[in-house]
Amino acid sequence: MKRLTWPSGLLAGLLALGTQTALATDQVTADQVVGEMERVFGVTKGERRNHTKGTCALGEFVGTPEAAGYSRSALFSGKAVPVIARFSLAGGNPKAPDSAKSPRGMALEFKLPANGLQHMTMLNIPIFGAAQPRTFLDQLVAMRPDPQTGKPDPEKLKAFVASHPDSQALAQLMASYNPPPSYANSAYFGIHTFKFIDRDNKTTLVRWRFVPEDGEKQLSAAELQALPADFLEQRLIERSQQGPIRWDMWISVGEPGDPEDNPTLAWPQSRKQVKVGTLTLASAMPQQGTECEKINFDPLVMADGIAPSNDPILLFRSPAYATSFGKRLSGQ
Repeated sequence: MKRLTWPSGLLAGLLALGTQTALATDQVTADQVVGEMERVFGVTKGERRNHTKGTCALGEFVGTPEAAGYSRSALFSGKAVPVIARFSLAGGNPKAPDSAKSPRGMALEFKLPANGLQHMTMLNIPIFGAAQPRTFLDQLVAMRPDPQTGKPDPEKLKAFVASHPDSQALAQLMASYNPPPSYANSAYFGIHTFKFIDRDNKTTLVRWRFVPEDGEKQLSAAELQALPADFLEQRLIERSQQGPIRWDMWISVGEPGDPEDNPTLAWPQSRKQVKVGTLTLASAMPQQGTECEKINFDPLVMADGIAPSNDPILLFRSPAYATSFGKRLSGQ
């Protein structure tokens, strides 16, 4: 099968893979989703089925005193927390060009005291392209390569967007999206709503993002045409050799009526913004044989003081990642 790169404006966002677990709301199983991913992108044995192409980095995170007022998590103790990071391109093609107009990902594993872990699995787009797992599956079905052309049928893709209102906001956003010239020049968003829980058990709904100290930038149309297929990894490595790469972590504080369980809907920009920490990456390297390669960056791995919302997409991702991880470990 010919491998596909991600079509502009479609299948934006993380497509979780998974187990046989079905969601009662629509009876979509993660095995169905991973099967469709494999039909669309092919299979690279022993590798992730999504965000296959990636780069590792190492560093630390230090929380702010303000953060401790919202969450009792050890992540926000004010002490340096070791971090393993992975940057990636969306999709299951390990040879996807780095200029592809698809989302980029940043996944983080924070190593907390007493062997505690906190995961954050983010995208460089502020909203998601599906409110329910069914939309995942239907979009993948629409993307199946035509046997004659080896590419998706444009009419089926148009029909998908027209029949799935929850995909349309992101499709519109991606229509004018140009990717960054470096992983270091992109903000990364948690996409979902999460709960911060303080020492008095007070819960605050938040959405988080990481804002780059190097500034947010986009490639021009001319650069998209001129750049080689592979440049993101080398640029990240070279940038880390020049000095630490930093992102500030910010939370938006939710208010009554803000959507809690629908990642396709943005919160108003007027929401209170609080800086809760700084991520500093000191080194970057190819992923093969390094620490991030074998990590299953399950976004529901959370420390005390941070909890998930009831977002169906967020809840689908955890069992989904397990199947992809199992396939990788078994060499499939």
